[in-house]
Amino acid sequence: MARSPDYILVSAPPPVVLAYGIGVDSTALLVELEARGEAPDLVLSADPGAEKPETYAYQEMMAAWMAARGIPYEIVRYVPRRFKHWPPYYSILANVLTNATLPSISLGRHSCSLKWKVAPQDAYLRDWAPAQTAWSRGQKVVRLIGYDASPADSRRYAHASAIDDPLFECRYPLREWGWTRDRCVARIVSAGLPVPPKSSCFFCGAIRPDEVRALPSWCLRLIVLIEARAEPRLRSVEGLWRRSTKTKPGKITDFIRAERLLPEAEIAAIRRDAPTNLIRFQDAASLVPVSERPTMEAWIATFNAGLMEAE
Repeated sequence: MARSPDYILVSAPPPVVLAYGIGVDSTALLVELEARGEAPDLVLSADPGAEKPETYAYQEMMAAWMAARGIPYEIVRYVPRRFKHWPPYYSILANVLTNATLPSISLGRHSCSLKWKVAPQDAYLRDWAPAQTAWSRGQKVVRLIGYDASPADSRRYAHASAIDDPLFECRYPLREWGWTRDRCVARIVSAGLPVPPKSSCFFCGAIRPDEVRALPSWCLRLIVLIEARAEPRLRSVEGLWRRSTKTKPGKITDFIRAERLLPEAEIAAIRRDAPTNLIRFQDAASLVPVSERPTMEAWIATFNAGLMEAE
């Protein structure tokens, strides 16, 4: 009796997604993968709504770079479902101003990235058709992370690699290649691209003094506002830099004042008037029907334009 042929059913490979943080490591990883003909199926960035201006400029340049090479690129954002205070907010800046608080890193926690970067990427991928197809086949989506082989990233890798995710298989190609940060910088330069600036929110508690000095005035004004708005509720920390040390004060406002990055009169006016104006705006917004309620972003735009009633 003739034997039926044996068939080996091979599933399509799972989709590959690059988590693109717009920094040195993830940019070097993207450039090298494209050069090897191994571009990911999707590049994904999460925008917390408060990156430094030069980071947004670099992101725009890299978006064009990817488009020219046919690499799919999406920018996602965290969308809150519930609000502790009103009006609604859609960025980390609006979040801290609405709730009169500081980012979690300034309070000794490290949940900013989870809430504003990891969560929106996960939410997007849960609705992404290639991911759903892979999961239906019992596969995990491959997520590429730009941790390099330097000691600092080795510590981050040790923590991240211990997490068993049922939906994602995280891979760290830079570590597989033995690439250090210097090697990543060299790869970006060799591709004819500028080296990206350090990616972080402009009011991050981990920002360095030299980075504060480089910020435009509108960012400095918002830092003063953030600390003034949160000040009445602070107990164990002084400001965005937490507590004063021999090298810097706990409040970035005090650094801005000492370095004369803003006029003293402007700092005083922001601290005196802006928090009260903001509270009045929130109170007024709470009386408006939800569907018509102005956003905190609208108030921030007015503040940045220097059109507040007190001014």
